Amino acid sequence: MTAAKNSRGPRTPLTRQRVLLTATELADESGIDPLTIRKLATRLGVKPMSIYHHVANKDEILDGMVDAVFGEIDLPPEHANWRFAMRVSALSARSVLARHPWAAAMMESRTSPGPNTLEHHDAVLGCFRRGGFSLPLTAHAAALVDSYIYGFALQEANLPFRTPDELADIVEAIVESIPADEYPNLIEFTTEHALQPGYNFADEFEFGLDLILDGLETAVRTQT
Repeated sequence: MTAAKNSRGPRTPLTRQRVLLTATELADESGIDPLTIRKLATRLGVKPMSIYHHVANKDEILDGMVDAVFGEIDLPPEHANWRFAMRVSALSARSVLARHPWAAAMMESRTSPGPNTLEHHDAVLGCFRRGGFSLPLTAHAAALVDSYIYGFALQEANLPFRTPDELADIVEAIVESIPADEYPNLIEFTTEHALQPGYNFADEFEFGLDLILDGLETAVRTQT
């Protein structure tokens, strides 16, 4: 019996970090709604009550998951031009949220923000302030950039395709089912743009981001 037990090797200890990491993995696979303590315990190979030694409840798990996602996002480089710095952070945020499709809808919903969340928001505000933004313009800028990042991430997460090949299959099926003479602009867009080699919906993010940063650059120059 002793030899059999030893042959299994030491069990990985259950920690708060392991609970949060495993919860994030489950959410990445299936979304946030199906995540339960029981499913989390099964994945961890423990009894549900064991989890409560490390987190008080599911809300604390969600708080920790969101804070961990914020921790993956690059902060705006402190010694760079504000525009470059915000672009770096925004591109990182879009990439992180693409890895965690459930997160965009929750990033600003938690009422117990963790240290990564607080550091991220403080860094973004500081970036704008160092760039010469007034407090009111900083508020406008931060809200605008966040809204664009989260909105794009939500749209991307809910698209019915993940690859250009999947997009092509869906679009071709749609085009075949609609009369071209009634929707000429849609037919033109899909056949002459969306179905062309190299098209990737994700590329639209940088175009929109640069428009926003251009507008903010004008706003900070002309603020009174």
